[in-house]
Amino acid sequence: MKTLYLECNMGAAGDMLTAALSELLDDKEKFVEKMNSLGLPGVRVAAEDAEKCGIKGTHMRVWIDGEEEESLDVHEHHHHHAHHSVADVMALIDGLDVPEKVKADAKAVYGLIAEAESAVHGKPVEQVHFHEVGAIDAVADVVGVCLLMNEIGADRVAASAVHVGSGNVKCAHGILPVPVPAAAYLLKGVPIYSSDIKGELCTPTGAALLKYFAESFGDMPAMTVQKIGSGMGSKDFARANCVRAFLGESAAVKAAQSAESAAVKAAANAADGIETGTCVKLECNLDDMTGEDLGFAAEQLFKAGARDVYTQPITMKKSRPGIMLSVICTPKEADVLAQLMLRHTTTLGVRRLDLGRYTLRRSVETVQTELGAVRVKYSGEGRLAKHKAEYDDLVKIAEEQGLTLAQVREIVEEALRS
Repeated sequence: MKTLYLECNMGAAGDMLTAALSELLDDKEKFVEKMNSLGLPGVRVAAEDAEKCGIKGTHMRVWIDGEEEESLDVHEHHHHHAHHSVADVMALIDGLDVPEKVKADAKAVYGLIAEAESAVHGKPVEQVHFHEVGAIDAVADVVGVCLLMNEIGADRVAASAVHVGSGNVKCAHGILPVPVPAAAYLLKGVPIYSSDIKGELCTPTGAALLKYFAESFGDMPAMTVQKIGSGMGSKDFARANCVRAFLGESAAVKAAQSAESAAVKAAANAADGIETGTCVKLECNLDDMTGEDLGFAAEQLFKAGARDVYTQPITMKKSRPGIMLSVICTPKEADVLAQLMLRHTTTLGVRRLDLGRYTLRRSVETVQTELGAVRVKYSGEGRLAKHKAEYDDLVKIAEEQGLTLAQVREIVEEALRS
């Protein structure tokens, strides 16, 4: 399996990730030429040799209308330029001469950033106006990383825990703590740490790119490394200020099906709205926790993104009654959730099972009824088609109208049949 591992011992920024990934290409200059021909207004990019603490690598320099990005304080700089709405950024990306996959990835990254800005500033996404992350130089960083990821074509992307730095940073809104609020929001669920190094090591752009592309965070997986890229930051510290990218091969379990058989099954599943994928089950056995403590642990796991958390009564050694705690999650979330299980329970170990799974394609629509709007969840197609009204909406109407749940449900079903 072609595996890419990102070492973020000095955080991550868009230009550092771009530089590190560019070193994995056979022709780095061809990538720079592509960046300069995208049509980003006023942008010119150059890849230069750089050295940090004796380590050689690449530094990406970006000029906006002839002015170098590095010469300006990144947080103050964009305060004085025109603001960019989410729609502006999406339209800009749509107009670039890049593959559709790259456009989709870049817009998805900005979707994460917009969500973070919305949460931090307490306003709807459509009212978010970007300063740092929405400026043209950041668009170049995001699109550059998405282009490189597309060209490298790794089957799996993993990253280390992220060093965020410490102290404070001056920005358009005042003095903010490190990591700045948008970066902190984006790094929820990601293992991060601080140290004695003062400064912002992980920017919102870098955080969003890591959150989107990395499937897991932790130690480097067992892999045969073929290429290493080092992307240098602009500042000098006592430690080498760089992101390293390792590209190589790791073991992969391959399905024992023929291509023809897989295609036939895929076609049959698609007709019924069935999608295939993978999930992870995490388990541990417990015999020394109270129900309250176990309930608290389950709440933390749900908040961190677990798809399901449940318990089963079991008999442990010496015939002691116990509880098995099980967590269902995506492979991307497994490392973080396993850490939470070790933190919030008394277990000394967590078992991991990687499983295949089948799911029904899903969608949510709002249906107007005589009692008001009700969200309805649809799943599957053809013979497996199902639907179910959102429970919270039914409860709200029942309480407001003085009806029973059964009465409300019948009215909604009548609206769906008509």
